[in-house]
Amino acid sequence: MSSHEPQTAAAEPLPALPLPEGITSDYIDCTASCGLNFHVLTAGSRDNPLVLFCHGYPELAYSWRKVLPHIAAAGYYCVAMDQRGYGRTTGWPRTSYEETDLSAYVPTNLVRDLVCLVHGLGYTTVRAIIGHDFGAVAAAASALIRPDIFRATVQLSHPHRRPPTPNDKPKIDIQAALARLDPPRKHYQWDNASPSAAAEWAAPPQGLEAFLRGYFHLKSADWAGNTAARPLARWDAEALATLPEYYVMRRSSTMAQTVARLMAGEDAARSERWLSPADLAVYAGEWARTGFQGALNWYRGATARDGAARDMLLFVGRRIEVPCAFVSGAQDWGNYQVPGALEGYADPAVVKEGCFWGVRLVEGAGHWVQQEQPEAVVRELLAFLGSLGLEPRISGYLI
Repeated sequence: MSSHEPQTAAAEPLPALPLPEGITSDYIDCTASCGLNFHVLTAGSRDNPLVLFCHGYPELAYSWRKVLPHIAAAGYYCVAMDQRGYGRTTGWPRTSYEETDLSAYVPTNLVRDLVCLVHGLGYTTVRAIIGHDFGAVAAAASALIRPDIFRATVQLSHPHRRPPTPNDKPKIDIQAALARLDPPRKHYQWDNASPSAAAEWAAPPQGLEAFLRGYFHLKSADWAGNTAARPLARWDAEALATLPEYYVMRRSSTMAQTVARLMAGEDAARSERWLSPADLAVYAGEWARTGFQGALNWYRGATARDGAARDMLLFVGRRIEVPCAFVSGAQDWGNYQVPGALEGYADPAVVKEGCFWGVRLVEGAGHWVQQEQPEAVVRELLAFLGSLGLEPRISGYLI
């Protein structure tokens, strides 16, 4: 699509989402500020402290459906949003790959979106911002940039990294290095940022539902290849090539082809325990309706030479100075795909002394921890929230 017109609400009503009891679907109009009309899922009373939940790729606010009611029951107003480029949130320009303004997908603008949402909800502060995958990037950046608004943060499945400095040594061209391997490889983030990615995600040979089922399955604890998840020694082609092929792909393969190859002989029904066919149909229906380019622009912003790294130079020397924690699946390679990132939480240049409240790795979960093991995630989040010293409900969160 090459129209410069902003995405607007569908002419026909969208189908109702199959939401658990206690969750409401709503819209928060922030078009006058950040340009977005946010689709949100909410739980709890607006009189309670606000907790925000940010999703990753290829997910939606719907990914928090198993968590929101339980956190809300402890006395919080819980809001999960479809982020810029995703789901039922509208207002982001649906331009072609070549015409997209990537400044909309760098951290400062993504944090601006969230600040506008907070005010659109009628709040000025957030008790905690919790993010998974790319949502963890947004959550950490929000706490880093505006700690006066975002008073605490939890990252799930994607560790925070300090902002770059102008004197950092240039990173190796990892795509070129991976291409020199035998057989040649490529990194999935750069592949997702490529001009062909959106079409490849939208029209996989195996069909969209089968492709998404495979992608979710392969990155979960249900795939045996994730039991070996471990730290990488360094950021170079040889070390990265030890990652599963859904992270470091064969250079000649699309993601759909990669998933089809890895799913050969797999029992896809095993992941129906935590992602039912009805839930999978929600994702497939939303992606079929919106396409993937808006969401994939997050990868473009992250990998572009003048993207996120340059944007975050504005915050050189800044560290997280609010309570934070990291929760993830024990069988998630995402914890380790950037060597040293997880260990960096202990560095006072990354997080202020006394503000990092620990790592919690959940057994029986891969990358989709809040969907695979929601009860464990709820326990960890309630323990964190309750130990902030602001109306504690659960004590004993180890610091």
